[in-house]
Amino acid sequence: MTENQAARPAGVNIGTVHGVAVVGDHNTVTYGTPVNRGEELRLSVRQLREEIAEWRRSGGEGADAGLGVVRRLDDEMADAEDELASPGAPSPARLVRLRQALADAGAVTATMASAAAVGQAVGALLGG
Repeated sequence: MTENQAARPAGVNIGTVHGVAVVGDHNTVTYGTPVNRGEELRLSVRQLREEIAEWRRSGGEGADAGLGVVRRLDDEMADAEDELASPGAPSPARLVRLRQALADAGAVTATMASAAAVGQAVGALLGG
C-alpha cells in the first residue's frame, strides 16, 4: 500500500460519469417512463377481443372448429379486463388461465397481431 492509498478514506471515488450510475445496496435505475404491465395487458386484451369479434363477424377461417376455444379465450379475457380495471395487479391464477386459454386458441389467434402482445404481457407479469 502506498502513502497516498493509506491517506485516502475508504469509499468510492468517481471522476466522470456519462449515462447512469448506481452506487450502494438496493438501488434501481429506471430509464424513461416505467412500464405499467397491467395497463399494457389491459390494452392488449381489449385489442385482441376486438380482433376476435371481427373474426367472428367475418365467419373466420375454421370458425366451427375454433369457436369453443375462442369463446373460452374471450371469457378469460373479459374476466381479466374486469380484474385489470380495478386497482392492483391481476392474480397469478388469472394470468395462468389467460395464458392457457391463449395457447388453446393458438391455431385461431396465430394471425392476430395482438395475440402475441397479450402473450408477452402475461409472461412479463408472471415473471418470464
